[in-house]
Amino acid sequence: MNAQPVGTANASPSVSLPAPRRGLILLVVAFAAFLTMLDNTIVTVALPSIRAELGLSLTTLEWVATGYILVFSSVMLTGGRLADVLGRRVIFLVGFAVFTVASLAAGLAGGAVTLVAARMVQGLGAGLLLPATLAILSTGRDERQRSLGVAVWMAVAAAALALGPVLGGLLSEHAHWSWIFLINVPVGVAAVAVGRVAIPESRAEDERRMDVPGLVTSSIALAALTFALVHVPDVGWAAPRTLLALGVAMAASVMFVAVERRAPFPMVVPAIFAHRAFSGGVASQVLWGLGVNGVFFFTSIFLQDVMGFSPTGAGMAFLPLAALIVAVAPCAPALARRFGANVVVAVGLVLVATGIAGVTLLQPHHGYGELVPVMATIGVGSALTTPLGDAVLGAMPDRYAGVASGVFSVSREVSGIFGIAAVGVLVTLGRDSALAAGSPPAEAFMRGYSTGLFTAAALVAAGAVLSLWALPGRKA
Repeated sequence: MNAQPVGTANASPSVSLPAPRRGLILLVVAFAAFLTMLDNTIVTVALPSIRAELGLSLTTLEWVATGYILVFSSVMLTGGRLADVLGRRVIFLVGFAVFTVASLAAGLAGGAVTLVAARMVQGLGAGLLLPATLAILSTGRDERQRSLGVAVWMAVAAAALALGPVLGGLLSEHAHWSWIFLINVPVGVAAVAVGRVAIPESRAEDERRMDVPGLVTSSIALAALTFALVHVPDVGWAAPRTLLALGVAMAASVMFVAVERRAPFPMVVPAIFAHRAFSGGVASQVLWGLGVNGVFFFTSIFLQDVMGFSPTGAGMAFLPLAALIVAVAPCAPALARRFGANVVVAVGLVLVATGIAGVTLLQPHHGYGELVPVMATIGVGSALTTPLGDAVLGAMPDRYAGVASGVFSVSREVSGIFGIAAVGVLVTLGRDSALAAGSPPAEAFMRGYSTGLFTAAALVAAGAVLSLWALPGRKA
Protein backbone atom coordinates (compact mmCIF):
# COMPACT_ATOMS: atom_id res chain seq x y z
CA MET A 1 0.00 0.00 0.00
CA ASN A 2 1.23 3.49 -0.68
CA ALA A 3 2.41 5.16 2.47
CA GLN A 4 0.35 8.30 2.72
CA PRO A 5 0.71 10.56 5.72
CA VAL A 6 -2.24 10.72 8.03
CA GLY A 7 -1.32 13.63 10.20
CA THR A 8 -3.37 14.55 13.20
CA ALA A 9 -7.03 15.09 13.76
CA ASN A 10 -8.41 18.51 13.13
CA ALA A 11 -9.00 20.20 16.43
CA SER A 12 -11.24 23.00 15.28
CA PRO A 13 -14.43 22.73 13.28
CA SER A 14 -14.27 23.40 9.58
CA VAL A 15 -17.85 24.64 9.61
CA SER A 16 -19.32 26.73 12.44
CA LEU A 17 -22.91 25.69 12.99
CA PRO A 18 -25.38 27.10 15.52
CA ALA A 19 -26.28 24.82 18.41
CA PRO A 20 -29.91 24.18 17.30
CA ARG A 21 -28.73 23.02 13.88
CA ARG A 22 -26.07 20.78 15.42
CA GLY A 23 -28.75 19.28 17.65
CA LEU A 24 -31.03 18.66 14.67
CA ILE A 25 -28.21 16.96 12.76
CA LEU A 26 -27.45 14.78 15.78
CA LEU A 27 -31.12 13.80 16.06
CA VAL A 28 -31.34 12.82 12.37
CA VAL A 29 -28.06 10.91 12.44
CA ALA A 30 -28.99 9.14 15.69
CA PHE A 31 -32.28 7.94 14.19
CA ALA A 32 -30.39 6.66 11.16
CA ALA A 33 -27.91 4.72 13.28
CA PHE A 34 -30.73 3.37 15.47
CA LEU A 35 -32.80 2.07 12.55
CA THR A 36 -29.90 0.44 10.70
CA MET A 37 -28.72 -1.40 13.83
CA LEU A 38 -32.31 -2.20 14.88
CA ASP A 39 -32.87 -4.11 11.64
CA ASN A 40 -30.08 -6.51 12.64
CA THR A 41 -32.27 -8.05 15.33
CA ILE A 42 -35.87 -6.80 15.02
CA VAL A 43 -36.80 -9.52 12.53
CA THR A 44 -35.72 -12.45 14.73
CA VAL A 45 -38.80 -12.76 16.92
CA ALA A 46 -41.15 -12.18 13.96
CA LEU A 47 -39.75 -15.02 11.81
CA PRO A 48 -42.38 -17.60 12.88
CA SER A 49 -45.21 -15.19 11.93
CA ILE A 50 -43.58 -14.42 8.57
CA ARG A 51 -43.11 -18.12 7.84
CA ALA A 52 -46.71 -18.97 8.72
CA GLU A 53 -48.23 -16.23 6.54
CA LEU A 54 -45.97 -16.48 3.49
CA GLY A 55 -45.32 -20.23 3.64
CA LEU A 56 -41.54 -19.83 3.56
CA SER A 57 -39.09 -22.71 3.85
CA LEU A 58 -36.55 -22.68 6.68
CA THR A 59 -33.79 -21.89 4.19
CA THR A 60 -35.67 -18.89 2.82
CA LEU A 61 -36.53 -17.76 6.34
CA GLU A 62 -32.85 -17.86 7.19
CA TRP A 63 -32.12 -15.55 4.26
CA VAL A 64 -34.74 -13.08 5.50
CA ALA A 65 -32.65 -12.72 8.65
CA THR A 66 -29.14 -13.02 7.21
CA GLY A 67 -29.55 -11.34 3.81
CA TYR A 68 -29.60 -7.93 5.47
CA ILE A 69 -26.55 -8.65 7.63
CA LEU A 70 -24.60 -10.11 4.71
CA VAL A 71 -24.96 -7.08 2.43
CA PHE A 72 -24.76 -4.59 5.31
CA SER A 73 -21.38 -5.92 6.45
CA SER A 74 -19.89 -6.21 2.98
CA VAL A 75 -20.79 -2.66 1.89
CA MET A 76 -19.79 -0.61 4.95
CA LEU A 77 -16.13 -0.16 4.06
CA THR A 78 -17.11 0.93 0.55
CA GLY A 79 -19.75 3.23 2.02
CA GLY A 80 -17.14 4.95 4.16
CA ARG A 81 -14.82 5.50 1.21
CA LEU A 82 -17.66 6.78 -1.00
CA ALA A 83 -18.56 9.25 1.75
CA ASP A 84 -15.02 10.64 1.72
CA VAL A 85 -14.87 10.89 -2.09
CA LEU A 86 -18.41 11.85 -3.11
CA GLY A 87 -19.53 13.63 0.05
CA ARG A 88 -20.83 12.47 3.44
CA ARG A 89 -24.17 14.25 3.08
CA VAL A 90 -24.96 12.83 -0.37
CA ILE A 91 -24.06 9.26 0.65
CA PHE A 92 -26.12 9.67 3.83
CA LEU A 93 -29.15 10.80 1.82
CA VAL A 94 -28.76 8.15 -0.89
CA GLY A 95 -28.22 5.39 1.67
CA PHE A 96 -31.21 6.44 3.79
CA ALA A 97 -33.43 6.73 0.71
CA VAL A 98 -32.47 3.23 -0.46
CA PHE A 99 -33.00 1.86 3.06
CA THR A 100 -36.44 3.51 3.32
CA VAL A 101 -37.71 2.33 -0.08
CA ALA A 102 -36.46 -1.21 0.62
CA SER A 103 -38.21 -1.15 4.01
CA LEU A 104 -41.47 -0.27 2.26
CA ALA A 105 -40.95 -3.11 -0.21
CA ALA A 106 -40.22 -5.57 2.61
CA GLY A 107 -43.34 -4.52 4.51
CA LEU A 108 -45.53 -4.97 1.42
CA ALA A 109 -43.85 -8.20 0.26
CA GLY A 110 -46.21 -11.03 -0.56
CA GLY A 111 -43.66 -13.71 -1.34
CA ALA A 112 -40.21 -15.06 -0.63
CA VAL A 113 -38.31 -13.50 -3.53
CA THR A 114 -39.60 -9.99 -2.90
CA LEU A 115 -38.97 -10.16 0.84
CA VAL A 116 -35.42 -11.54 0.61
CA ALA A 117 -34.50 -9.10 -2.17
CA ALA A 118 -35.92 -6.18 -0.18
CA ARG A 119 -33.94 -7.22 2.89
CA MET A 120 -30.73 -7.34 0.87
CA VAL A 121 -31.40 -3.90 -0.63
CA GLN A 122 -32.09 -2.69 2.91
CA GLY A 123 -28.61 -3.92 3.79
CA LEU A 124 -27.16 -2.02 0.84
CA GLY A 125 -28.76 1.21 2.02
CA ALA A 126 -27.66 0.61 5.61
CA GLY A 127 -24.09 -0.15 4.54
CA LEU A 128 -23.88 3.17 2.71
CA LEU A 129 -25.70 5.06 5.44
CA LEU A 130 -24.03 3.98 8.68
CA PRO A 131 -20.41 5.02 8.00
CA ALA A 132 -21.67 8.36 6.67
CA THR A 133 -23.54 9.01 9.94
CA LEU A 134 -20.41 8.58 12.01
CA ALA A 135 -18.31 10.62 9.57
CA ILE A 136 -20.83 13.48 9.72
CA LEU A 137 -20.54 13.56 13.51
CA SER A 138 -16.75 13.43 13.52
CA THR A 139 -16.13 16.28 11.05
CA GLY A 140 -16.87 19.98 11.27
CA ARG A 141 -17.15 19.97 15.09
CA ASP A 142 -14.87 20.87 17.95
CA GLU A 143 -13.68 18.20 20.36
CA ARG A 144 -16.55 18.47 22.84
CA GLN A 145 -19.22 18.48 20.15
CA ARG A 146 -17.65 15.48 18.43
CA SER A 147 -17.30 13.59 21.73
CA LEU A 148 -20.97 14.03 22.58
CA GLY A 149 -22.12 13.20 19.05
CA VAL A 150 -20.10 10.00 18.79
CA ALA A 151 -21.15 8.96 22.32
CA VAL A 152 -24.82 9.35 21.39
CA TRP A 153 -24.20 7.41 18.15
CA MET A 154 -22.60 4.51 20.00
CA ALA A 155 -25.31 4.54 22.66
CA VAL A 156 -28.24 4.38 20.25
CA ALA A 157 -26.47 1.72 18.16
CA ALA A 158 -25.95 -0.49 21.21
CA ALA A 159 -29.47 0.16 22.51
CA ALA A 160 -30.94 -0.76 19.12
CA LEU A 161 -29.38 -4.22 19.26
CA ALA A 162 -30.99 -4.80 22.65
CA LEU A 163 -34.37 -3.33 21.71
CA GLY A 164 -34.71 -5.15 18.38
CA PRO A 165 -36.22 -8.36 19.80
CA VAL A 166 -38.52 -6.35 22.10
CA LEU A 167 -39.96 -4.18 19.33
CA GLY A 168 -40.09 -7.11 16.92
CA GLY A 169 -42.06 -9.17 19.41
CA LEU A 170 -44.48 -6.38 20.28
CA LEU A 171 -45.17 -5.39 16.67
CA SER A 172 -45.60 -8.93 15.36
CA GLU A 173 -47.76 -9.94 18.34
CA HIS A 174 -49.99 -6.87 18.63
CA ALA A 175 -49.99 -5.48 15.07
CA HIS A 176 -48.59 -7.35 12.05
CA TRP A 177 -45.10 -8.53 11.17
CA SER A 178 -44.98 -6.09 8.24
CA TRP A 179 -44.73 -3.21 10.71
CA ILE A 180 -41.22 -4.22 11.72
CA PHE A 181 -40.26 -2.89 8.27
CA LEU A 182 -42.94 -0.25 7.68
CA ILE A 183 -42.00 1.56 10.90
CA ASN A 184 -38.82 2.66 9.12
CA VAL A 185 -40.69 4.45 6.32
CA PRO A 186 -42.08 7.60 8.00
CA VAL A 187 -38.88 8.06 9.99
CA GLY A 188 -36.79 7.61 6.85
CA VAL A 189 -38.84 10.06 4.79
CA ALA A 190 -38.68 12.69 7.54
CA ALA A 191 -34.96 12.15 8.14
CA VAL A 192 -34.08 12.46 4.45
CA ALA A 193 -36.13 15.65 4.16
CA VAL A 194 -34.56 17.22 7.26
CA GLY A 195 -31.07 15.93 6.49
CA ARG A 196 -31.17 17.42 2.99
CA VAL A 197 -31.62 20.87 4.53
CA ALA A 198 -29.72 20.62 7.82
CA ILE A 199 -26.58 18.58 7.08
CA PRO A 200 -23.74 20.52 5.41
CA GLU A 201 -21.73 18.72 2.74
CA SER A 202 -18.18 17.64 3.52
CA ARG A 203 -15.69 15.49 1.66
CA ALA A 204 -11.98 14.81 1.39
CA GLU A 205 -11.03 17.40 -1.22
CA ASP A 206 -7.71 15.68 -2.04
CA GLU A 207 -9.26 12.20 -2.32
CA ARG A 208 -11.36 12.34 -5.48
CA ARG A 209 -10.73 8.92 -7.05
CA MET A 210 -12.15 5.54 -6.13
CA ASP A 211 -10.04 2.42 -5.81
CA VAL A 212 -12.38 0.07 -7.70
CA PRO A 213 -10.25 -3.11 -7.36
CA GLY A 214 -10.00 -2.45 -3.63
CA LEU A 215 -13.74 -1.85 -3.45
CA VAL A 216 -14.49 -5.17 -5.18
CA THR A 217 -12.00 -7.32 -3.26
CA SER A 218 -12.91 -5.85 0.15
CA SER A 219 -16.62 -6.36 -0.50
CA ILE A 220 -16.08 -9.99 -1.57
CA ALA A 221 -13.90 -10.66 1.49
CA LEU A 222 -16.42 -9.17 3.91
CA ALA A 223 -19.40 -10.85 2.23
CA ALA A 224 -17.73 -14.28 2.30
CA LEU A 225 -16.61 -13.88 5.91
CA THR A 226 -20.07 -12.75 7.00
CA PHE A 227 -21.71 -15.62 5.10
CA ALA A 228 -19.47 -18.12 6.88
CA LEU A 229 -20.06 -16.64 10.32
CA VAL A 230 -23.86 -16.34 10.10
CA HIS A 231 -24.14 -20.02 9.08
CA VAL A 232 -21.70 -21.46 11.64
CA PRO A 233 -24.35 -21.79 14.41
CA ASP A 234 -26.45 -24.00 12.09
CA VAL A 235 -23.89 -26.05 10.13
CA GLY A 236 -20.67 -25.79 12.16
CA TRP A 237 -17.13 -24.71 11.32
CA ALA A 238 -16.24 -27.90 9.44
CA ALA A 239 -19.19 -27.78 7.01
CA PRO A 240 -18.19 -27.50 3.32
CA ARG A 241 -20.08 -24.20 2.86
CA THR A 242 -18.30 -22.70 5.87
CA LEU A 243 -14.86 -23.80 4.72
CA LEU A 244 -15.52 -22.63 1.16
CA ALA A 245 -16.71 -19.22 2.34
CA LEU A 246 -13.73 -18.82 4.67
CA GLY A 247 -11.42 -19.79 1.81
CA VAL A 248 -12.98 -17.17 -0.46
CA ALA A 249 -12.71 -14.58 2.32
CA MET A 250 -9.03 -15.36 2.85
CA ALA A 251 -8.22 -15.29 -0.88
CA ALA A 252 -10.08 -12.01 -1.39
CA SER A 253 -8.34 -10.51 1.65
CA VAL A 254 -4.92 -11.42 0.24
CA MET A 255 -5.92 -9.89 -3.10
CA PHE A 256 -7.17 -6.76 -1.31
CA VAL A 257 -3.84 -6.28 0.46
CA ALA A 258 -1.94 -6.84 -2.81
CA VAL A 259 -4.16 -4.38 -4.67
CA GLU A 260 -3.89 -1.74 -1.95
CA ARG A 261 -0.09 -1.90 -1.96
CA ARG A 262 -0.06 -0.65 -5.55
CA ALA A 263 -3.13 1.59 -5.56
CA PRO A 264 -2.44 5.31 -6.07
CA PHE A 265 -5.60 6.10 -4.07
CA PRO A 266 -6.10 3.11 -1.73
CA MET A 267 -9.44 2.52 -0.04
CA VAL A 268 -7.77 2.07 3.33
CA VAL A 269 -4.65 4.15 3.95
CA PRO A 270 -2.31 1.88 5.96
CA ALA A 271 -0.97 4.77 8.02
CA ILE A 272 -4.26 5.02 9.92
CA PHE A 273 -3.39 1.78 11.71
CA ALA A 274 -0.09 3.28 12.89
CA HIS A 275 -2.09 5.37 15.36
CA ARG A 276 -2.26 3.44 18.62
CA ALA A 277 -5.59 4.99 19.55
CA PHE A 278 -7.13 3.93 16.24
CA SER A 279 -5.83 0.36 15.98
CA GLY A 280 -6.07 -0.33 19.72
CA GLY A 281 -9.51 1.25 19.91
CA VAL A 282 -10.81 -0.82 17.00
CA ALA A 283 -9.40 -3.96 18.64
CA SER A 284 -11.11 -3.06 21.94
CA GLN A 285 -14.36 -2.53 20.03
CA VAL A 286 -13.96 -6.00 18.49
CA LEU A 287 -13.50 -7.60 21.93
CA TRP A 288 -16.60 -5.80 23.26
CA GLY A 289 -18.59 -6.98 20.23
CA LEU A 290 -17.38 -10.57 20.60
CA GLY A 291 -18.61 -10.70 24.17
CA VAL A 292 -21.80 -8.64 24.22
CA ASN A 293 -23.41 -9.96 21.05
CA GLY A 294 -22.93 -13.54 22.20
CA VAL A 295 -24.68 -12.59 25.44
CA PHE A 296 -27.62 -10.97 23.63
CA PHE A 297 -28.19 -14.00 21.41
CA PHE A 298 -27.76 -16.87 23.86
CA THR A 299 -29.28 -15.16 26.89
CA SER A 300 -32.52 -14.78 24.94
CA ILE A 301 -32.50 -18.55 24.33
CA PHE A 302 -31.53 -19.24 27.96
CA LEU A 303 -34.36 -17.09 29.32
CA GLN A 304 -36.94 -18.92 27.21
CA ASP A 305 -35.67 -22.52 27.26
CA VAL A 306 -34.34 -22.68 30.83
CA MET A 307 -36.04 -19.93 32.83
CA GLY A 308 -39.43 -20.24 31.10
CA PHE A 309 -39.83 -16.68 29.81
CA SER A 310 -42.12 -15.93 26.86
CA PRO A 311 -40.47 -14.43 23.75
CA THR A 312 -41.79 -10.98 24.64
CA GLY A 313 -40.81 -11.47 28.29
CA ALA A 314 -37.30 -12.43 27.27
CA GLY A 315 -37.07 -9.33 25.13
CA MET A 316 -38.29 -7.15 28.00
CA ALA A 317 -35.38 -8.39 30.09
CA PHE A 318 -33.07 -6.30 27.90
CA LEU A 319 -34.98 -3.05 28.46
CA PRO A 320 -33.01 -1.99 31.60
CA LEU A 321 -29.79 -2.56 29.68
CA ALA A 322 -30.93 -0.41 26.76
CA ALA A 323 -32.39 2.31 29.01
CA LEU A 324 -29.19 2.64 31.02
CA ILE A 325 -27.04 2.82 27.91
CA VAL A 326 -29.11 5.75 26.64
CA ALA A 327 -29.25 7.43 30.08
CA VAL A 328 -25.59 7.12 31.05
CA ALA A 329 -23.85 7.54 27.68
CA PRO A 330 -24.25 11.37 27.51
CA CYS A 331 -22.27 11.60 30.77
CA ALA A 332 -19.38 9.53 29.43
CA PRO A 333 -17.61 12.28 27.40
CA ALA A 334 -17.33 14.51 30.49
CA LEU A 335 -15.97 11.59 32.50
CA ALA A 336 -13.44 10.91 29.73
CA ARG A 337 -12.24 14.52 29.83
CA ARG A 338 -11.94 14.33 33.62
CA PHE A 339 -10.27 10.94 34.00
CA GLY A 340 -9.09 10.06 30.49
CA ALA A 341 -10.81 7.99 27.82
CA ASN A 342 -8.56 5.03 28.60
CA VAL A 343 -9.67 4.84 32.23
CA VAL A 344 -13.39 5.38 31.56
CA VAL A 345 -13.54 2.83 28.73
CA ALA A 346 -11.52 0.31 30.76
CA VAL A 347 -13.88 0.69 33.73
CA GLY A 348 -16.83 0.26 31.38
CA LEU A 349 -15.42 -2.93 29.90
CA VAL A 350 -14.70 -4.32 33.38
CA LEU A 351 -18.34 -3.66 34.32
CA VAL A 352 -19.52 -5.36 31.12
CA ALA A 353 -17.30 -8.38 31.85
CA THR A 354 -18.61 -8.50 35.43
CA GLY A 355 -22.21 -8.37 34.23
CA ILE A 356 -21.63 -11.14 31.68
CA ALA A 357 -20.06 -13.32 34.36
CA GLY A 358 -23.02 -12.53 36.62
CA VAL A 359 -25.48 -13.76 34.00
CA THR A 360 -23.93 -17.23 34.26
CA LEU A 361 -25.03 -17.43 37.92
CA LEU A 362 -28.72 -17.29 37.02
CA GLN A 363 -30.76 -20.37 37.89
CA PRO A 364 -34.05 -21.74 36.46
CA HIS A 365 -36.06 -20.50 39.47
CA HIS A 366 -34.77 -16.92 39.20
CA GLY A 367 -36.77 -14.06 37.72
CA TYR A 368 -36.45 -10.39 36.91
CA GLY A 369 -35.22 -9.60 40.43
CA GLU A 370 -32.00 -11.50 39.81
CA LEU A 371 -31.77 -10.69 36.12
CA VAL A 372 -32.14 -6.90 36.18
CA PRO A 373 -29.00 -6.13 38.27
CA VAL A 374 -26.66 -8.04 35.95
CA MET A 375 -28.29 -6.55 32.85
CA ALA A 376 -28.02 -3.10 34.43
CA THR A 377 -24.31 -3.67 35.04
CA ILE A 378 -23.80 -4.54 31.37
CA GLY A 379 -25.82 -1.47 30.37
CA VAL A 380 -23.86 0.99 32.52
CA GLY A 381 -20.59 -0.58 31.42
CA SER A 382 -21.53 -0.37 27.75
CA ALA A 383 -22.49 3.29 28.18
CA LEU A 384 -19.06 4.04 29.64
CA THR A 385 -17.38 2.52 26.57
CA THR A 386 -18.87 5.18 24.28
CA PRO A 387 -15.75 7.45 24.45
CA LEU A 388 -14.05 4.65 22.54
CA GLY A 389 -15.57 5.82 19.27
CA ASP A 390 -14.48 9.41 19.80
CA ALA A 391 -10.94 8.33 20.72
CA VAL A 392 -10.69 6.21 17.57
CA LEU A 393 -12.11 8.81 15.17
CA GLY A 394 -10.47 11.73 16.94
CA ALA A 395 -7.09 10.25 16.02
CA MET A 396 -7.91 10.73 12.33
CA PRO A 397 -7.94 13.92 10.24
CA ASP A 398 -11.27 14.89 8.72
CA ARG A 399 -10.27 13.73 5.24
CA TYR A 400 -10.21 10.10 6.43
CA ALA A 401 -13.39 10.34 8.52
CA GLY A 402 -15.45 8.22 6.13
CA VAL A 403 -13.07 5.30 5.70
CA ALA A 404 -12.16 5.38 9.42
CA SER A 405 -15.88 5.26 10.23
CA GLY A 406 -16.25 2.37 7.78
CA VAL A 407 -13.46 0.38 9.43
CA PHE A 408 -14.93 1.07 12.88
CA SER A 409 -18.47 0.15 11.78
CA VAL A 410 -17.31 -3.04 10.05
CA SER A 411 -15.38 -4.09 13.16
CA ARG A 412 -18.52 -3.56 15.24
CA GLU A 413 -20.77 -5.58 12.94
CA VAL A 414 -18.44 -8.46 12.06
CA SER A 415 -17.20 -8.90 15.64
CA GLY A 416 -20.82 -9.27 16.74
CA ILE A 417 -21.49 -11.98 14.18
CA PHE A 418 -18.22 -13.72 15.06
CA GLY A 419 -19.08 -13.49 18.76
CA ILE A 420 -22.37 -15.32 18.22
CA ALA A 421 -20.58 -18.01 16.19
CA ALA A 422 -17.65 -18.43 18.61
CA VAL A 423 -19.75 -18.41 21.79
CA GLY A 424 -22.15 -20.78 20.04
CA VAL A 425 -19.36 -23.30 19.49
CA LEU A 426 -18.46 -23.18 23.20
CA VAL A 427 -22.10 -23.47 24.25
CA THR A 428 -22.57 -26.49 21.98
CA LEU A 429 -19.38 -28.21 23.15
CA GLY A 430 -20.24 -27.66 26.81
CA ARG A 431 -23.82 -28.82 26.32
CA ASP A 432 -22.82 -31.95 24.39
CA SER A 433 -20.21 -32.83 27.01
CA ALA A 434 -22.78 -32.50 29.79
CA LEU A 435 -25.34 -34.54 27.85
CA ALA A 436 -22.75 -37.29 27.33
CA ALA A 437 -22.17 -37.30 31.09
CA GLY A 438 -25.90 -37.89 31.67
CA SER A 439 -27.08 -34.38 32.55
CA PRO A 440 -30.70 -33.42 31.73
CA PRO A 441 -31.08 -31.19 28.63
CA ALA A 442 -31.81 -27.98 30.57
CA GLU A 443 -28.87 -28.50 32.90
CA ALA A 444 -26.63 -29.41 29.97
CA PHE A 445 -27.53 -26.17 28.19
CA MET A 446 -26.79 -24.22 31.39
CA ARG A 447 -23.30 -25.73 31.54
CA GLY A 448 -22.57 -24.93 27.93
CA TYR A 449 -24.06 -21.46 28.36
CA SER A 450 -21.82 -20.80 31.38
CA THR A 451 -18.72 -21.94 29.48
CA GLY A 452 -19.52 -19.69 26.54
CA LEU A 453 -20.32 -16.63 28.62
CA PHE A 454 -17.30 -16.95 30.92
CA THR A 455 -15.17 -16.95 27.77
CA ALA A 456 -17.05 -13.89 26.50
CA ALA A 457 -16.42 -12.15 29.84
CA ALA A 458 -12.70 -12.93 29.57
CA LEU A 459 -12.55 -11.42 26.06
CA VAL A 460 -14.24 -8.22 27.23
CA ALA A 461 -11.86 -8.03 30.21
CA ALA A 462 -8.94 -8.32 27.78
CA GLY A 463 -10.42 -5.34 25.95
CA ALA A 464 -10.26 -3.37 29.21
CA VAL A 465 -6.51 -3.98 29.48
CA LEU A 466 -5.99 -3.09 25.82
CA SER A 467 -8.00 0.13 26.00
CA LEU A 468 -6.14 1.23 29.13
CA TRP A 469 -2.90 1.03 27.12
CA ALA A 470 -4.09 2.22 23.71
CA LEU A 471 -6.55 5.06 24.30
CA PRO A 472 -5.54 8.59 25.29
CA GLY A 473 -5.34 9.46 28.96
CA ARG A 474 -6.37 12.62 30.75
CA LYS A 475 -4.99 15.77 29.18
CA ALA A 476 -2.74 17.83 31.41
